[in-house]
Amino acid sequence: MDRSSSGKVSATPEAEELLAEIIADHGPVLFHQSGGCCDGSSPMCYPRGEFMVGDNDVKLGEIGDTPVYISAPQYEAWKHTDLIIDVVPGRGGMFSLDNGREKRFLTRSIICTV
Repeated sequence: MDRSSSGKVSATPEAEELLAEIIADHGPVLFHQSGGCCDGSSPMCYPRGEFMVGDNDVKLGEIGDTPVYISAPQYEAWKHTDLIIDVVPGRGGMFSLDNGREKRFLTRSIICTV
């Protein structure tokens, strides 16, 4: 799988393409890896100025200039994985900027063995 990476997160070319479309429409954004509930465990994409990163959020890395965060408790559960942001057909999370584009972001993971 081709992907670009920074830190513990990377993206497929398809995810980078969708991200570029969203940035062209909305300006700088960020990802926050959802922990479940209404939108499952989708990576949520928000305008940078409209999402408050919490004191307990962990920055996993960046996809290009787009930071990717996860909550500290969820990071503890997933710290032995590298996350890959990909794109699949479907509807994005209710408040995520990929909603309504007939494709959505999806997180895949690889367990770190080192």
